[in-house]
Amino acid sequence: MRKLTTFLLLAVVAASTFAQLPVETKEHKEQRMKWWTDARFGMFIHWGLYSMPARHEWVRKNEGITDENYQKYFDLYNPDLFQPAEWARMAKQAGMKYFVITAKHHEGFCNWDSKYTDFKITNTPFKRDALKELIEAMRAEGIKVGLYYSLIDWHNPDFTLDPMHPLYPYNKQKLDSINKNRDMAKYRQYMKNQLTELLSNYGEISILWLDFSYKEKGRKEWGSEDLIRTIRKLQPNILVNDRLDLKDLEGGWDFTTPEQYVPSKWPEINGQRVAWESCQTFSGSWGYNRDENTWKSPQQLITMLIENVSKGGNLILNVGPTSRGCFDYRAQERLKTMGEWMKYNDRSIYGCTQAPDTFKCPANCLYTYNPVSRRLYLHLLQYPLGEITLEGMAGKVKYAQILHDGSEIRFHGKVKYGLQETVQKEDLQLALPVLKPNTEIPVIELILK
Repeated sequence: MRKLTTFLLLAVVAASTFAQLPVETKEHKEQRMKWWTDARFGMFIHWGLYSMPARHEWVRKNEGITDENYQKYFDLYNPDLFQPAEWARMAKQAGMKYFVITAKHHEGFCNWDSKYTDFKITNTPFKRDALKELIEAMRAEGIKVGLYYSLIDWHNPDFTLDPMHPLYPYNKQKLDSINKNRDMAKYRQYMKNQLTELLSNYGEISILWLDFSYKEKGRKEWGSEDLIRTIRKLQPNILVNDRLDLKDLEGGWDFTTPEQYVPSKWPEINGQRVAWESCQTFSGSWGYNRDENTWKSPQQLITMLIENVSKGGNLILNVGPTSRGCFDYRAQERLKTMGEWMKYNDRSIYGCTQAPDTFKCPANCLYTYNPVSRRLYLHLLQYPLGEITLEGMAGKVKYAQILHDGSEIRFHGKVKYGLQETVQKEDLQLALPVLKPNTEIPVIELILK
């Protein structure tokens, strides 16, 4: 009886230990994530076989394409113009500090030489390990490496069909007949094997972007707790997003990921602000979509970046390369314009966050704030005529300048015109040049006392 009791006690302790996810102090986590929260701006890259039909990365699902009919893209895939050094150069010149590339998207196609599948880029006419080449090119430019790995897999024979799957039959009897020959336990092992491969063979991986959980599949189907333990063991400093369905478990995620929108305020969980990153596209598609034309203007994109930082968040902006391995000309144009703006105004982005609530931002403007340098950045989304009033800022500013050229901005407090006071005594009036500075969005740098 005593032996049985001891055995049961050990079993409970072992189960408890097994269930424990890696935890850390708030201070340690902030330090681990500091490079990312300082960087603020990254590049997402969605690239796969779907670049050949060029009709959205969900083309298989949207059009119900069978494995047999999708095979033609695999057989012909050859991005002969792929120049990873050029991709890395464009990312750096745009001001991006990290990137995340689709190692595998929902279609199941792998951009690296995985030993666990034949459905990989090295088996196409291209033959090369594109992931390895791009990682090396990005590192050469000083850009941190991130990998996207789809939890969903429309090609794997053990992945059970659900409404997300292109081959979902919408007939229970047929569905059951198909799924009885599929085994999610085998698929879980496949994912674990591939993630182990990715996190072991390509050096330091700074970010892992897992995508995604939904009603039919969550932590149980993915084996999420086992996966996150494996991930943390292989890459202790890695940052992991929040799509493993472990939002309620400490250590189960590092940052939250609003997709295709900017939150109205800094996201909170249980009343506490959390690290976050908005993932956005230049247009309405993640993968290359030849005929999609809702492309955002450079001003919209720069405003989006500023707004994210003004609410304590990051922006990761997506490029969907063509099947020949080039960035769309519209993406190149916008990256160049964003880079020109960042060249002169990046002090208002890097290392910045939401300004203290005591600073009331004027209309049609956004504030960002650097807590280390104690500099406040006023972004003029619509350029005012002559002057702009900063409420409650009298006596708080030592010096003001237009950031892009370092030219002085004069300021003053209370002013009278006849009997009428136009500015409250606690307010500050900035005297702006009549002509809008030659930059997409002018920034005023306020050096605080």
